[in-house]
Amino acid sequence: WEEFSGWAEKGKACHEELLRLVDADTDAFNEIMAAFGLPNKTDEEKAERAAAIEAATVGAIEVPFRTMEVSMESMDVIAAMADIGLPASASDAGVAALCARTAVLGAYLNVLINAKELTDAEKARSFVERGADLRDRAMAREVEILETLSGKL
Repeated sequence: WEEFSGWAEKGKACHEELLRLVDADTDAFNEIMAAFGLPNKTDEEKAERAAAIEAATVGAIEVPFRTMEVSMESMDVIAAMADIGLPASASDAGVAALCARTAVLGAYLNVLINAKELTDAEKARSFVERGADLRDRAMAREVEILETLSGKL
């Protein structure tokens, strides 16, 4: 009971944060749209608008990047359930692994599309490289989980 209870708490925490990130992603998009709507007639307005766009773009990268991280964290729970979970739920663990990997890869696409808009090339490169690492780890973890399940299905 204690072991499953701990995993359930970790899974619930991931679930709650991922739900919060759905709204945060919408908010980040709205911030970008608002920044693009700022006036840009004078040099001062252009500079303020550019800074607002850059800041909003960073936010629009940070949210899907965090989605990648939390989705990776959920794979710890999924791996445990693949290993010690109910045999009748083995296919559920497999589907969860597929979904978590897809969440990481889908969020990475959002990181990529927004990173190309950053004027800070070093920051963009950092997000892209760290995201690629998470992507690769998610794909490897999915394979590990599915291999764990292969004898149980």
